[in-house]
Amino acid sequence: MRMKISDAAAASGCHLETIRYYERVGLLPRPGRTRSGYRQYTPADVERLRFVTRGRDLGFSLEEIRSLLQLAEDPALSCAEVDRLAREHLDDIQTRIRDLQRMAGELERTIGSCRVGQRESKWRGHRRQRTEWSGDRRSVSRIVHCPRWRSSIFPSAI
Repeated sequence: MRMKISDAAAASGCHLETIRYYERVGLLPRPGRTRSGYRQYTPADVERLRFVTRGRDLGFSLEEIRSLLQLAEDPALSCAEVDRLAREHLDDIQTRIRDLQRMAGELERTIGSCRVGQRESKWRGHRRQRTEWSGDRRSVSRIVHCPRWRSSIFPSAI
């Protein structure tokens, strides 16, 4: 089944200008054309676009994605080369997972520490107090102390 670029874009979740760009940089092979010059994409092209798009969503560079595609498609690569490249990519992915888990842990600690309206700042070693403010300066019932600037400021100035 062949499809136009708009259909491939809809099926892959990839914008059609991005599809053209991926063709120019060699991430997607140049598609066949109809007699009238329209690009014709195959289901394999759509799957490749989904892979590239998902890789970009996960933070991989275009060169990293190109290398991953090469692992799957280049019959000239020896098993030793495939093994080495695959291990490099696996190590990179596992590092990213660990980094994301650390970040998730920090966010969980921040959420947990916001009980009772106060939390300890990990970076500045001081307490920050949440002040409810309706937008009217007359309704501000307390001043928030901000040690970073060594001054007291109204929440409206934050």
